[in-house]
Amino acid sequence: MTVIEDRIAMAESDTRWLDEMFERLEKMPVPEGYKVEIVEGTIYMSPQRDIHWETIRAIIWAIEDRFGRRAKVLSDVRIDFPGHKNGLAPDVAKLRDGAQKNSEGRWRYEDIEFVAEVISTDTAKNDYGPKKTAYALAEVPVYLIADPYTGKCRLFTQPKDGDYVSDTSITYGGDVDMTTTHLGLVLKTDEFPRD
Repeated sequence: MTVIEDRIAMAESDTRWLDEMFERLEKMPVPEGYKVEIVEGTIYMSPQRDIHWETIRAIIWAIEDRFGRRAKVLSDVRIDFPGHKNGLAPDVAKLRDGAQKNSEGRWRYEDIEFVAEVISTDTAKNDYGPKKTAYALAEVPVYLIADPYTGKCRLFTQPKDGDYVSDTSITYGGDVDMTTTHLGLVLKTDEFPRD
């Protein structure tokens, strides 16, 4: 086997494993209002809090103001990402125009133009660690982390070799300037809630 054939086989094996795990999770009594995702083979359930949702909603509104209400914007929808067993459910994901689901009926990471995660205390290490790596490996061009605990956003752009070349920190109240990216968007943070 070649290296490419090995990677394809591994990705197919991970997808089958993720499918089986998500099917099992769907049969479990997951409490309402909890988000479930699998990061590097570990299952995480985290509650959605009002501060979390208000921030997500503000980001979605800004994207829709820029791209229209028909823009393909997802929240908490499973998307399989590169790396080992990553069935992630980004808080916000914007897909490119014309994006279509794959043969398994899921959105493809290759079509993602933007991802935002809002930090929760239990999952912050994932957002800054393995999820950031997975998004960079997937070459998601723009990754934003909003942190209501510190009152800061981190903007990661220019993915390369499993990391981001550019890392910018913006204190709440300032503008997240993404005009130099394909989004052409300025995100106001002055009304982002803090915890």
